[in-house]
Amino acid sequence: MSLSFVLEALVVLGAIILGTRASGVGVGVWGGVGTFVLIFVFGEAPGDPPAAAIAIILGVVTAAALMQAAGGIDWMVAMAARVIERRPRQITLIAPLTAFLFCAGAGTGNIVYPLLPVIYDVSYRNGIRPSRPLTVTVVQSGIALAASPVSAAMAAMLTLTDVAPYNLGLGQILLITFPACVIGIVVTSIVVNRMGRELADDPEVQARLADGRLTSPTADATVPSRTEVAPGTGPGTEGTPASAALMYTARGRNAALTFLAGVLVIVALGLFPDLRPSFTVHGTSTQIDMTTTIILVMFVVGAVIIAVGRPQVGDVPSQSVFKAGMISAIALFGIAWLTATFISAHEDYIVSTVGAWVTDWRFLFAVAVFLVAAMTTSQSTATRTIVPIGLAAGLPAGVVTGMWAGALGGVYTLPANGPQIAAANFDLTGTTKLGTRLIDHAFFVPMLILSVTTIAAGAAIGTLF
Repeated sequence: MSLSFVLEALVVLGAIILGTRASGVGVGVWGGVGTFVLIFVFGEAPGDPPAAAIAIILGVVTAAALMQAAGGIDWMVAMAARVIERRPRQITLIAPLTAFLFCAGAGTGNIVYPLLPVIYDVSYRNGIRPSRPLTVTVVQSGIALAASPVSAAMAAMLTLTDVAPYNLGLGQILLITFPACVIGIVVTSIVVNRMGRELADDPEVQARLADGRLTSPTADATVPSRTEVAPGTGPGTEGTPASAALMYTARGRNAALTFLAGVLVIVALGLFPDLRPSFTVHGTSTQIDMTTTIILVMFVVGAVIIAVGRPQVGDVPSQSVFKAGMISAIALFGIAWLTATFISAHEDYIVSTVGAWVTDWRFLFAVAVFLVAAMTTSQSTATRTIVPIGLAAGLPAGVVTGMWAGALGGVYTLPANGPQIAAANFDLTGTTKLGTRLIDHAFFVPMLILSVTTIAAGAAIGTLF
């Protein structure tokens, strides 16, 4: 092991740690600083910046933010709430699976926020410990982006695997990650559904009922109804119980359906490459790649949303999806450029040495992704930091993809994320705890179960590719 390798590895690690402490765009800024040091101090050649991944993020985020501005997220939440409320006794399984489908379709985990009060209300009114469905619903959003065709994490992954010699495109990735995530969620839901005391046997819950901090489920049975606007009928009220009024409009519905239709088109073009056009340049036939396909489809989707959803285009930059997407793009750019520079400078050593480690103990790759996800709380950053190392080390691309999906659950290792804090605040029974010792929070065990089972399932499925 050369001294330069050790020193440069410390620079990479230091940049990640400092970026994590700064959070947000700070991850990208410190990644850029690390790249500067590798180039100007150690004299390494610059690696390839992740231009393709950034372009995908920009295209997807633009369309998604237009959808949100038109009210599309509101429609998605209302539809998810309907599904959850239809099977209240199975909420620990139904809620996270429903949230998973919408997170994967929308490419963002933010959709869980407005679902949390609905999940709490339905579970409490049916005598189910709220921490069970709440924790699984929150932690599934950590891995759901690995099964989303339009997430920033998938954009980062595609630019790494959809090239020679791996040639693992969007369709193949989804065939690995989607079933692996579903298996992980189902297993986690079954286990978590047996965790914790029943409400009638929980002394803390009973104490809250006794002193008036918590009203009985019977008293809470009458809650605000959900108001909706149906096409051509004007405002109306539907008496479906929910713990908050969930509003949506016909334009929001149209925008959401347009966006989801675009996602399905992208999946179809990924599964059936022959549907994508080919061109002959200098005598060589070249087919449009998935990066270009995703970007162009999302721009068309955005234009249709403007027509059918009529969002205020000026409001797009203020949407939470847009802000989160821009932060992801900046963070990804800096950290990905840093790791690309480091790996290209030491690829031979990584293949010969680190490759032997991860080949003998494949779980080390999953552990590395998990730890970086935990430190940065960013799926896309963990992807661009560790996945190139796993691929360069010689791990099969299918196995890398499967383990990657589950390891992204590490973003919920610490109780510092918005969905965790929101779920704890919505749970008036106090069963969803943030803890006091970093890893004693209510989300930790569900997160570990979900990550391990998804990693195992993903690795098994990935061997087929």
